[in-house]
Amino acid sequence: MLEVSNLNAAYGHARVLHDISFDLEAGQTAFIIGRNGAGKTTLLRTITGLLKPASGSIRYEDQDISGCPPEELALKGIRFVAQEKKVFSQLTVKENIQIAAHAMGEPLDQAVAKVTSIYPKLETFLNTKAGSLSGGQRQILLVGRALVGSPKLLLIDEPTQGLAAIVIQDIGRILKRLKDQVSALIVEQNLSMVKRLADRLFIMKEGKITKEINDRAQMADTRGLEEYV
Repeated sequence: MLEVSNLNAAYGHARVLHDISFDLEAGQTAFIIGRNGAGKTTLLRTITGLLKPASGSIRYEDQDISGCPPEELALKGIRFVAQEKKVFSQLTVKENIQIAAHAMGEPLDQAVAKVTSIYPKLETFLNTKAGSLSGGQRQILLVGRALVGSPKLLLIDEPTQGLAAIVIQDIGRILKRLKDQVSALIVEQNLSMVKRLADRLFIMKEGKITKEINDRAQMADTRGLEEYV
C-alpha cells in the first residue's frame, strides 16, 4: 500500500530525514516511536505532502506521490491528523464535520454518522462550538473527521499527547475499532497502546529508522522499548 524509499527531507539547509525506507501493507497498523527530535513528525508531514522531500520516493498503491499536495492526497484516500488538535473553533462540531463532508463529496448525515459511530457521546456536542471542547474531545473529532470520505490510510501524530488517562483509553478503543476499517501509521509514545495495537513498530533516532519490530512478543515487552521514548 505505502512504500517509502531512501527518503530525505530538510528544513532549509537542516537535513532532518536520512534515507528512510519502509513499507506498509494494506490492513496494517504501524507505530513509530522515538525521542523528541527524532524526525517522526517530519516523516508524516513529508508523506502527506506538507513538506516536499529533498530526494527519494513515496509510493501509494503503486503510484508515485512524492511531493503531491495534501488536498490531492486526501482525495486519493490519505488523511493526516496532526498533533496540534486544531479545529475550527468558532464553528460547531457539526459544521466542522460539514467542511470535511463538502470537501470529500459525502452527504452530511452520512459523515456525521461516521464520526459519531466511533464515539457516540460526540452526538450530544453537535451544536456546540468546537473551541469549547476538551482536548480529548477535539482529538476524537479530528480522528472522526478524517474518516469522512472513506479513507484507506490514516497518518496520526501523537494522538494521546497531553490527554488524561481516561481519554487515552477512549482513543485506544477508537483506534482498535478502526483497525478493521483502515490502515494506519501512528506516531505514539504511549507504549501500552503500542503493545495493544501495533502490527509493526518502527523506531526512529536522529532522522533514521534504526530498528523495525514485527514480532508481537518483542512489542509486548515495553520495558525493552523504554529507552527509545
